[in-house]
Amino acid sequence: MVLYLLFESASGYSLFLAHGLDEIGLSVDAIRESVLDLSRFGKVVKLVAFNPFSSALDALNQCNAVSEGIMTDELRNFLELNLPKGKEAKKSNFSLGVAEPKVGSQILEVTKIPCQSNDFVLELLRGVRLHFDRLIKDLKPNDLEKAQLGLGHSYSRAKVKFNVNRVDNMVIQAIFLLDTLDKDINTFSMRVREWYSWHFPELVKIVNDNYLYAKISKFVEDKSNLSEDHIPQLADIVGDEEKAKEIVEAAKASMGQDLSPIDLINVQQFAQRVMDLSEYRKKLYEYLVTKMNDIAPNLTSLIGEVVGARLISHAGSLSNLAKCPSSTLQILGAEKALFRALKTKGNTPKYGLIFHSSFIGRASARNKGRLARYLANKCSIASRIDCFSDMNSTIFGEKLREQVEERLDFYDKGVAPRKNVDVMKAAIESTLQKIEEQGGEKKDAEEPFAKKRKKNKSKGEVQEVEPMEEDKPSNVVNVYASADLGIDKKKKKKKHKDVDEVEVTVKEAVNGTISHDTDQNKTAKKKKKNREEVNAGDMEMATEGKKKKKKKGRAEPDE
Repeated sequence: MVLYLLFESASGYSLFLAHGLDEIGLSVDAIRESVLDLSRFGKVVKLVAFNPFSSALDALNQCNAVSEGIMTDELRNFLELNLPKGKEAKKSNFSLGVAEPKVGSQILEVTKIPCQSNDFVLELLRGVRLHFDRLIKDLKPNDLEKAQLGLGHSYSRAKVKFNVNRVDNMVIQAIFLLDTLDKDINTFSMRVREWYSWHFPELVKIVNDNYLYAKISKFVEDKSNLSEDHIPQLADIVGDEEKAKEIVEAAKASMGQDLSPIDLINVQQFAQRVMDLSEYRKKLYEYLVTKMNDIAPNLTSLIGEVVGARLISHAGSLSNLAKCPSSTLQILGAEKALFRALKTKGNTPKYGLIFHSSFIGRASARNKGRLARYLANKCSIASRIDCFSDMNSTIFGEKLREQVEERLDFYDKGVAPRKNVDVMKAAIESTLQKIEEQGGEKKDAEEPFAKKRKKNKSKGEVQEVEPMEEDKPSNVVNVYASADLGIDKKKKKKKHKDVDEVEVTVKEAVNGTISHDTDQNKTAKKKKKNREEVNAGDMEMATEGKKKKKKKGRAEPDE
């Protein structure tokens, strides 16, 4: 059987004929060795046809189609034109070797050309790729490299290009940075406490918050300079006047050692850095909240911004999270515990990252696993809605949250929850209502413009007939006035007829005669009416003939 090879390069489609395979043998190892030698490989594989791409955009479209397993019209025409044509009744005595099995299956379905993709074919195509610039004449290696580089950049750019407002990669980076900042701020604030405690050790017991401690340590500087005049300023920082008085009294009787001015400057600078990091952490959290509301609004309203972002980052993307079943989502983040339990044949974990949700903390110890399974089910539904829906709304997430609340009440108090069908029907109705409201607002906004356009069109038709204002005779004004009085507002059809009559009278008043175009329109209308009458007469004659035949057919058996 003759073997043809289809090779897709950055410059175009090429078809090679593999013949004389007995010389090197059919084993893969023998082909692998012979591929490196062009003198041997050139005797086996020869070029049959080459079809270059017309432009860089065409090359990108063809590359995208091949990667998705789609055969384009250009590829089909190329194969049908250059491959031998066999009869449909007989089996073809050749086969086509392809690198992509999906493309081969579609070629077989559409063109009935037998295709194969195995190790033998792949090794031959590897040799073609290695010696491609030498197998094709008038093709420089530099041109091929430029085409490959340009196509690679454009293909990667097209694959990475998504909706800018719904890029979940930003959420993944933000939640990673948020966790890192939490650890760093905690470590740095502990360092500030330890460092400043040498000078003012009593402040640690009075102020527990890390951010406030760094702020007060920067404000106080030297404890010996602290007096009762600083109480209002300390009260503004702490938010409590009694605590401010307590800080001043503790500074008077402090057991800490004195620090040099240089040491105090370093402590203040480090405290300022901790404060800046804390403020940046707040801004980053606000950014994460806005991005999560844009990317996954239903998941955010169900389980929260931080837990939802951690689920997305652990899964890799929102689409990967949507593809996960609820059982996988339930233990997402507890993989070590799962495999350890499978290895030791112990109890598997009940929850992973969703343990940080407030629902799991509110549930009793007995019902934590059951609620985790139910919550994972709802999270998987919410993530799929967010991933595959075009409308950005939180209606389904709010309804799913209500369901989890009802299930929590059912476990604690025994109150029967609503059925899932009823809740989803209510969610769908509310979304449809919201869409209708949005559509109504758009229609209300568009209606005055449409009316203006219609008025302008009707005015434009009349203005084409009207003369200039300086040349208008008085009769024309009277004609318009009489025409306006004669128009019936209730009947729209008559209105159009009256407008046509007005146009005709205007022409008579200005020019004295009706233009040739109106005569042509009238004659065309008369011809249409005559044709309709003739067709109606023919239909009546045909029906009468059929009725007579039926009557005759009935009368014959009676005789």
